[in-house]
Amino acid sequence: MFNRIPLYATALLFVSVIMTAGCATQEAVVKDEGITPARVTKPIDTSKSSATASNKEPIVPAKQPAAAQLSQKTSSSSQLQSALEKIYFNFDSADLSESARNTLTKNAQALLKAPSAKIIIWGNCDERGSAEYNLALSDRRAKVAQQYLVTLGVKADSISTISYGKEKPAVLGSNEAAWAKNRRDDFFVVSK
Repeated sequence: MFNRIPLYATALLFVSVIMTAGCATQEAVVKDEGITPARVTKPIDTSKSSATASNKEPIVPAKQPAAAQLSQKTSSSSQLQSALEKIYFNFDSADLSESARNTLTKNAQALLKAPSAKIIIWGNCDERGSAEYNLALSDRRAKVAQQYLVTLGVKADSISTISYGKEKPAVLGSNEAAWAKNRRDDFFVVSK
């Protein structure tokens, strides 16, 4: 029995040393976490600034601050968005009416003025018909509008489509007036 006590004492001492060492390591890490890269400053290159001052070259400011550029980009995106109009379809059809072609021509003109713009066309249907049928029909509607815009000069890779079927009605109701408003393609600017 006396032989076992020193063994327990040694094990207990060993465990307490390990735990103490582990705690000390954690404290050091916590102290290091207080240092952030934001506190590190970059030294100023005085040779460059004195050369500029001695040559009396004007310092050219940046074009616009990032916030101003973002605001301008947002503004031009919202202008483009407001220029894009919906088109409507006849019942059970993905054919473009004369009115839809005229609207797509106007949309194409707006998109051609913003060649870096990317849009998405949402194809929609009214509530009549099965979900599967309406998804297929609204897909055809979105793709026919996409193809027409491409024939008018809009880059194909700037247009994507999505089919919503009857899931996103513009107008609630079960009458011809509501159905006519729901058989549509919506155009959304996703980036400019």
